[in-house]
Amino acid sequence: MALAIFDLDNTLIHGDSDHAWGEFLVENQLVNEALYKSKNDEFYRQYVEGTLDIFEYLEFSLAVLTQYSYQEITEWRQRFYDQVFINMMQPKAADLIAKHRAQGDYLLIITATNLFVTEPAKQLLEIDDIIAPVPEFKDNRYTGKVSGTPSFQEGKVTRLKEWLASTNHSLDDSYFYSDSHNDLPLLELVDNPIIVDGDDRLLQTAEERGWERISLRN
Repeated sequence: MALAIFDLDNTLIHGDSDHAWGEFLVENQLVNEALYKSKNDEFYRQYVEGTLDIFEYLEFSLAVLTQYSYQEITEWRQRFYDQVFINMMQPKAADLIAKHRAQGDYLLIITATNLFVTEPAKQLLEIDDIIAPVPEFKDNRYTGKVSGTPSFQEGKVTRLKEWLASTNHSLDDSYFYSDSHNDLPLLELVDNPIIVDGDDRLLQTAEERGWERISLRN
């Protein structure tokens, strides 16, 4: 059984779920529009440029979880999936997932978008497991802090190795699909790095190294 690993944002889905969640919060007046939108856009720009401080960003993005009860914030998340996320899904991504499933591969998402936002994607996309930054949860509320290592850049490698140590899986004949130069550490680790609608920096690296390049855009 080979391990097929997928980035989520701009890979399996068309768009960035973290940024889209922030826009959803603004549109539904769950956060201060004037302050939140500009910061959300700025953090996304830093992500694209490869300059993002993941801890600074998580402090910003997880704060909203502390402002509502668990029931309230999960109800809003369901609305986000029903109204926004469903429209970001791609038929070609579903076909790719089905191909690996038919081969008997184990399917894993590794994403830098926090687990609160991304956990429902596992079931919706029919993925076996997901690795994501884990929001700390105490006394039935989110604290606004992150537990453990965020799965971002080299942190994806760290979290994957922790996951491998706790399971029976290995990286023999493994795949990793990603669009972002931020994922170079993990792309370099697997046997089959595959670039999906890659950004300019990643496409250049892929060309230099002879990595496979595909598109899942509808």
